[in-house]
Amino acid sequence: MAAKGTDSKSGNLSALPNVSAASAKKLVSAKIDSVAKLAKSSTASLQKAGLSEAIAGKAIAAAKAATKVKSVAKKTTTKAKAAAKKAPAKAKAAAKKAPAKAKKAATAAKSSAKKTTTKAKAAAKKAPAKAKKAATAAKSSAKKTTTKAKKAAKATPKKISKVAKASVSKVKKAAKEAGRKGGTIKVPKTVDQFDWMKRLKKR
Repeated sequence: MAAKGTDSKSGNLSALPNVSAASAKKLVSAKIDSVAKLAKSSTASLQKAGLSEAIAGKAIAAAKAATKVKSVAKKTTTKAKAAAKKAPAKAKAAAKKAPAKAKKAATAAKSSAKKTTTKAKAAAKKAPAKAKKAATAAKSSAKKTTTKAKKAAKATPKKISKVAKASVSKVKKAAKEAGRKGGTIKVPKTVDQFDWMKRLKKR
């Protein structure tokens, strides 16, 4: 069992660059049996274990580099584990906040709908008043128009009568001056017999 453990340790060391299997066995024999111990060792201690100065320096540098990589990997793993551990808590917090956000959005929507309804009611309330005002204005305008029409209609017969009388007077005067009577010049007895009145009635 001991031999197997020693082989395992020397195998870990020999996996490093510039550290041969023979050098690894020498290091394990000198109780420098891990990469961490090798990284902390001095060149002199490795020389005592049987390594040359050049190989000792390269072995220490390789051990330090491997230790650094291992440390970074360990930190990364730790951070990943921490993040994975926090993830459910964050998800839970987000899920907890979701109903509050939904409630807030619903309240805002309800408030907006209420304002819209109030505006619509106000507009509907004003509509009859506006319609009534418009109807009153239309009625007033129609009344004025009717009054003007009646006045114009009332004045029209007088104007027609005046014109007809003037026409009759002119015709009589012309007949008198010409010294003609009877069938030669026919003088209308009433306004209705004038040609222009007949044409006016036919319109």
